[in-house]
Amino acid sequence: MKYTPTAEKTAAGTTTPRPKSGKVVGRKTVPPGEIRIIGGQYKRSKLPVPNKPGLRPTPDRVRETLFNWLGHDLTGWRCMDVFAGTGALGLEAASRGAAEVLLCEQDPGLVDQLKTLQAKLHADMVKIERGDGLAALRRASPASMQLVFLDPPFDSPLFEPALKAAAQVVAEPGYVYLEAPQAWSDDALADYGLQLHRSGKAGAVHFHLLVRKSAAA
Repeated sequence: MKYTPTAEKTAAGTTTPRPKSGKVVGRKTVPPGEIRIIGGQYKRSKLPVPNKPGLRPTPDRVRETLFNWLGHDLTGWRCMDVFAGTGALGLEAASRGAAEVLLCEQDPGLVDQLKTLQAKLHADMVKIERGDGLAALRRASPASMQLVFLDPPFDSPLFEPALKAAAQVVAEPGYVYLEAPQAWSDDALADYGLQLHRSGKAGAVHFHLLVRKSAAA
Protein backbone atom coordinates (compact mmCIF):
# COMPACT_ATOMS: atom_id res chain seq x y z
CA MET A 1 0.00 0.00 0.00
CA LYS A 2 3.04 2.20 -0.15
CA TYR A 3 4.88 4.25 -2.74
CA THR A 4 8.20 2.47 -3.29
CA PRO A 5 10.41 3.22 -6.28
CA THR A 6 11.05 0.13 -8.39
CA ALA A 7 12.87 -0.27 -11.68
CA GLU A 8 10.98 0.00 -14.95
CA LYS A 9 12.49 -0.48 -18.41
CA THR A 10 12.29 2.46 -20.78
CA ALA A 11 12.18 2.26 -24.57
CA ALA A 12 15.90 2.97 -24.61
CA GLY A 13 16.55 -0.04 -22.37
CA THR A 14 17.56 1.99 -19.32
CA THR A 15 15.79 1.76 -15.99
CA THR A 16 13.85 4.49 -14.24
CA PRO A 17 12.11 4.46 -10.86
CA ARG A 18 8.47 3.42 -10.94
CA PRO A 19 6.22 4.27 -7.98
CA LYS A 20 4.56 1.36 -6.16
CA SER A 21 1.23 2.70 -4.99
CA GLY A 22 -2.37 2.12 -6.20
CA LYS A 23 -4.80 -0.72 -6.81
CA VAL A 24 -4.19 -2.65 -10.02
CA VAL A 25 -6.49 -5.23 -11.59
CA GLY A 26 -4.63 -7.11 -14.31
CA ARG A 27 -2.84 -4.39 -16.24
CA LYS A 28 -5.45 -1.74 -15.55
CA THR A 29 -5.28 0.76 -12.72
CA VAL A 30 -8.51 1.32 -10.83
CA PRO A 31 -9.62 4.97 -11.33
CA PRO A 32 -9.23 7.45 -8.47
CA GLY A 33 -11.94 7.29 -5.86
CA GLU A 34 -12.33 7.01 -2.15
CA ILE A 35 -12.77 4.52 0.65
CA ARG A 36 -14.14 5.08 4.14
CA ILE A 37 -13.12 4.31 7.69
CA ILE A 38 -15.57 1.62 8.74
CA GLY A 39 -15.61 1.80 12.55
CA GLY A 40 -14.82 3.86 15.64
CA GLN A 41 -14.80 7.59 16.22
CA TYR A 42 -13.89 8.44 12.61
CA LYS A 43 -16.46 6.06 11.10
CA ARG A 44 -17.56 7.01 7.56
CA SER A 45 -14.70 9.51 7.16
CA LYS A 46 -13.59 9.53 3.52
CA LEU A 47 -10.05 8.61 2.47
CA PRO A 48 -9.12 9.69 -1.08
CA VAL A 49 -7.59 7.05 -3.33
CA PRO A 50 -5.46 8.78 -6.00
CA ASN A 51 -4.70 7.16 -9.32
CA LYS A 52 -1.20 5.82 -8.65
CA PRO A 53 0.10 2.62 -10.24
CA GLY A 54 0.09 -0.19 -7.70
CA LEU A 55 -1.87 1.55 -4.92
CA ARG A 56 -3.95 -1.14 -3.20
CA PRO A 57 -5.99 0.26 -0.32
CA THR A 58 -7.20 -2.61 1.84
CA PRO A 59 -10.86 -3.24 0.89
CA ASP A 60 -13.64 -2.49 3.36
CA ARG A 61 -14.62 -6.10 3.91
CA VAL A 62 -11.02 -7.15 4.57
CA ARG A 63 -10.60 -4.36 7.12
CA GLU A 64 -13.91 -5.32 8.70
CA THR A 65 -12.76 -8.94 8.98
CA LEU A 66 -9.39 -7.91 10.40
CA PHE A 67 -10.87 -5.71 13.11
CA ASN A 68 -13.43 -8.37 13.96
CA TRP A 69 -10.47 -10.67 14.60
CA LEU A 70 -8.67 -8.03 16.67
CA GLY A 71 -11.70 -6.85 18.57
CA HIS A 72 -13.13 -3.43 17.90
CA ASP A 73 -11.54 -1.66 20.89
CA LEU A 74 -7.82 -0.98 20.49
CA THR A 75 -7.64 1.45 23.40
CA GLY A 76 -4.04 2.07 24.44
CA TRP A 77 -2.45 0.11 21.61
CA ARG A 78 0.71 1.28 19.85
CA CYS A 79 0.55 0.59 16.11
CA MET A 80 2.74 1.04 13.06
CA ASP A 81 1.63 1.06 9.41
CA VAL A 82 4.92 0.39 7.64
CA PHE A 83 3.71 0.89 4.04
CA ALA A 84 0.87 3.31 4.71
CA GLY A 85 -0.35 4.43 1.27
CA THR A 86 -3.83 5.90 1.84
CA GLY A 87 -3.48 5.27 5.59
CA ALA A 88 -6.60 3.06 5.66
CA LEU A 89 -5.19 0.50 8.09
CA GLY A 90 -3.46 2.87 10.48
CA LEU A 91 -6.31 5.38 10.54
CA GLU A 92 -8.77 2.54 11.18
CA ALA A 93 -6.70 1.58 14.23
CA ALA A 94 -6.63 5.20 15.41
CA SER A 95 -10.39 5.40 14.98
CA ARG A 96 -10.77 2.41 17.29
CA GLY A 97 -8.82 3.89 20.19
CA ALA A 98 -5.13 3.23 19.50
CA ALA A 99 -2.96 5.51 21.62
CA GLU A 100 -0.16 5.89 19.05
CA VAL A 101 -0.17 5.18 15.31
CA LEU A 102 2.89 5.74 13.12
CA LEU A 103 2.22 5.97 9.38
CA CYS A 104 5.29 5.53 7.15
CA GLU A 105 5.12 6.51 3.49
CA GLN A 106 7.60 7.50 0.77
CA ASP A 107 5.38 9.15 -1.83
CA PRO A 108 5.35 12.92 -1.12
CA GLY A 109 1.82 13.32 -2.51
CA LEU A 110 0.47 10.57 -0.28
CA VAL A 111 2.32 12.03 2.71
CA ASP A 112 0.66 15.40 2.10
CA GLN A 113 -2.71 13.65 1.82
CA LEU A 114 -2.11 11.83 5.11
CA LYS A 115 -1.20 15.09 6.85
CA THR A 116 -4.37 16.72 5.53
CA LEU A 117 -6.46 13.82 6.83
CA GLN A 118 -4.72 13.88 10.19
CA ALA A 119 -5.50 17.58 10.60
CA LYS A 120 -9.09 17.17 9.39
CA LEU A 121 -9.75 14.34 11.86
CA HIS A 122 -7.83 16.05 14.71
CA ALA A 123 -6.06 12.70 15.06
CA ASP A 124 -3.30 13.73 17.47
CA MET A 125 -2.41 10.09 18.15
CA VAL A 126 -1.30 9.71 14.51
CA LYS A 127 2.27 10.52 13.52
CA ILE A 128 3.36 10.59 9.87
CA GLU A 129 6.90 9.86 8.75
CA ARG A 130 8.01 10.34 5.18
CA GLY A 131 10.66 7.85 4.18
CA ASP A 132 11.60 4.20 4.20
CA GLY A 133 9.07 2.30 6.31
CA LEU A 134 11.33 -0.74 6.65
CA ALA A 135 14.12 1.45 8.05
CA ALA A 136 11.65 2.97 10.53
CA LEU A 137 10.53 -0.51 11.55
CA ARG A 138 14.10 -1.58 12.15
CA ARG A 139 14.67 1.50 14.34
CA ALA A 140 11.67 0.77 16.56
CA SER A 141 12.34 -0.59 20.04
CA PRO A 142 11.95 -4.34 20.56
CA ALA A 143 8.49 -5.46 21.73
CA SER A 144 7.22 -1.87 21.52
CA MET A 145 4.13 -2.33 19.31
CA GLN A 146 0.86 -4.16 19.82
CA LEU A 147 0.09 -4.13 16.09
CA VAL A 148 2.28 -3.84 12.98
CA PHE A 149 0.67 -3.55 9.53
CA LEU A 150 2.67 -4.92 6.59
CA ASP A 151 1.32 -4.35 3.08
CA PRO A 152 4.44 -4.05 0.90
CA PRO A 153 4.38 -3.63 -2.87
CA PHE A 154 3.50 -7.07 -4.20
CA ASP A 155 6.37 -7.08 -6.71
CA SER A 156 9.00 -6.06 -4.17
CA PRO A 157 11.54 -8.12 -2.17
CA LEU A 158 10.39 -6.49 1.08
CA PHE A 159 8.29 -9.30 2.56
CA GLU A 160 11.09 -11.26 4.20
CA PRO A 161 12.99 -8.33 5.76
CA ALA A 162 9.73 -6.71 6.89
CA LEU A 163 8.53 -9.91 8.59
CA LYS A 164 11.90 -10.36 10.27
CA ALA A 165 11.89 -6.79 11.62
CA ALA A 166 8.21 -6.90 12.65
CA ALA A 167 8.79 -10.08 14.68
CA GLN A 168 11.27 -8.14 16.81
CA VAL A 169 9.09 -5.08 17.23
CA VAL A 170 5.74 -6.67 18.09
CA ALA A 171 5.03 -7.24 21.78
CA GLU A 172 3.51 -10.26 23.46
CA PRO A 173 0.57 -10.26 23.21
CA GLY A 174 0.55 -8.44 19.89
CA TYR A 175 -0.06 -8.98 16.20
CA VAL A 176 1.49 -8.57 12.76
CA TYR A 177 -0.97 -8.06 9.91
CA LEU A 178 0.31 -9.14 6.49
CA GLU A 179 -1.13 -8.72 2.98
CA ALA A 180 0.57 -10.68 0.21
CA PRO A 181 -0.02 -12.09 -3.28
CA GLN A 182 0.26 -15.63 -1.90
CA ALA A 183 -0.62 -17.44 1.34
CA TRP A 184 2.09 -17.71 3.99
CA SER A 185 2.12 -21.01 5.89
CA ASP A 186 3.39 -21.70 9.40
CA ASP A 187 6.38 -23.47 7.85
CA ALA A 188 7.28 -20.37 5.82
CA LEU A 189 6.77 -18.08 8.81
CA ALA A 190 8.77 -20.19 11.26
CA ASP A 191 12.10 -18.72 10.11
CA TYR A 192 10.86 -15.30 11.22
CA GLY A 193 9.60 -16.41 14.63
CA LEU A 194 5.96 -15.87 13.62
CA GLN A 195 2.90 -18.08 13.41
CA LEU A 196 -0.53 -17.82 11.81
CA HIS A 197 -3.39 -16.74 14.04
CA ARG A 198 -6.03 -16.18 11.36
CA SER A 199 -5.97 -15.84 7.57
CA GLY A 200 -8.27 -15.21 4.62
CA LYS A 201 -8.38 -14.38 0.92
CA ALA A 202 -10.15 -11.63 -1.03
CA GLY A 203 -9.69 -11.80 -4.78
CA ALA A 204 -5.96 -12.04 -5.46
CA VAL A 205 -5.03 -10.78 -1.97
CA HIS A 206 -4.13 -13.12 0.89
CA PHE A 207 -4.37 -11.52 4.33
CA HIS A 208 -2.92 -12.91 7.53
CA LEU A 209 -2.96 -12.09 11.22
CA LEU A 210 0.25 -13.34 12.82
CA VAL A 211 1.58 -13.69 16.35
CA ARG A 212 5.03 -14.34 17.70
CA LYS A 213 5.68 -18.05 17.90
CA SER A 214 6.28 -18.03 21.65
CA ALA A 215 2.98 -16.20 22.17
CA ALA A 216 1.12 -18.79 20.09
CA ALA A 217 2.66 -21.58 22.16
